Amino acid sequence: MVSVFIPKETPEDERRVAATPDTVKQMVKKGVKVVIQAGAGERSHFSDEAYAALGATIEADRNKGLAEADLVMQITVPEEAQIKQMKEGSSLISFLWAFEHLDLVKALNDRKISLFAMDAIPRTTRAQKDDALSSQANLAGYKAVLVAANHLHKILPMMMTPSGTIKPSRFVIIGVGVAGLQAIATAKRLGAIVEATDPRPETKEQAESLGAKFLEVEGVEVKKGTGGYAAEQTEEYKKAQADMLAKAFQNADAIITTALIPYRPAPKTISAEHVKSMKDGSVIVDLAAERGGNCELTESGKTVVKEGVTIVGDLNWPSTLGVHASEMYARNVLNILLDSLTKEGELVWTYEDDIVDGAMVCHAGEVHHPKVRELMGLPPLKKEEPEKQPEPAASSSAEASAKAEAAGQAAEKPAEEAKKDDPPKEEKPAEESK
Repeated sequence: MVSVFIPKETPEDERRVAATPDTVKQMVKKGVKVVIQAGAGERSHFSDEAYAALGATIEADRNKGLAEADLVMQITVPEEAQIKQMKEGSSLISFLWAFEHLDLVKALNDRKISLFAMDAIPRTTRAQKDDALSSQANLAGYKAVLVAANHLHKILPMMMTPSGTIKPSRFVIIGVGVAGLQAIATAKRLGAIVEATDPRPETKEQAESLGAKFLEVEGVEVKKGTGGYAAEQTEEYKKAQADMLAKAFQNADAIITTALIPYRPAPKTISAEHVKSMKDGSVIVDLAAERGGNCELTESGKTVVKEGVTIVGDLNWPSTLGVHASEMYARNVLNILLDSLTKEGELVWTYEDDIVDGAMVCHAGEVHHPKVRELMGLPPLKKEEPEKQPEPAASSSAEASAKAEAAGQAAEKPAEEAKKDDPPKEEKPAEESK
């Protein structure tokens, strides 16, 4: 029986938890032993009693839970002290951001702990059910609009009254990924006029389908990103984009920025001059504040007023919606677990699964992720080719004749039958939703 431990997240501002009573019920049904650290779900309003009623064991001793578990499921990046407490050869599912935490990768690998990184999941259609970056960004986009509306000293929709007509508020959304699309949809539902921009041409249709006007940079080369993300653009593009956005910013009541490039500082799309040109009392909500912010004047973790504009640089947006953020994240990690359980109820990681192959940073004492190996100065892993089995010699002329006849029958197969035996085509990456 696989033993899973759900610890209480240690950061004070983290309200999420990696399992809910519903996902505990599903794990127990599959024969998994689920141990929950006492109080792990209280910040998300899931009581110990609710977990216990559905088959979980409540453990007050965090270190004991870590030491006995085959698999630990959590949200935040683990600390070295936690890694030392974990059972050697066990597994961990969590965010890691390995490129920035190579010391933790080494600590995990030294203890032969298998680390499935939630931030490294491939951006494919099949992986969407596991994609926590998307599930959490979706909530962040929604909350950003509510925060912007709260800071505005006006309403969002047009309103016709005996005292006159109130014009709708104007929102500009920078970055049409998951967070940006949700921000567009939420602002439109609340009655705002919405404009949106993104360097990826394919996002134009997505933005317009939700009712936004798409602001497109024309006449310059657009660099294509990989893995569904936007690429770092040229200086020529950035200048053309800044000029194009200047007018939109001057008319905007609120701007929500979501532009991020993995493992790089957030691109600066709002300059100090842009802020200076904005209307007094307008708002910028910078969802990229954790990576330095899309606005030049953003202060990470703070809400400030500069040039008469309120700039919100809050961090960890999904945590502010702890109940639903936990529910979505818990389903993501549950899907990963269930896909890796054998019929006998054993946890088995296999690189034949493209999701495991992409997200497994280290496993069984070997650093697996190619880029992490490069950053750690390790040589590329050699892919082992399957050994060719020698064909047994024919024991008789009759056996040889039988083989020849079988080969002839295979050659006469209709094309349609042959196609059935072809290996499945590799999945194409899903359209970017980040």
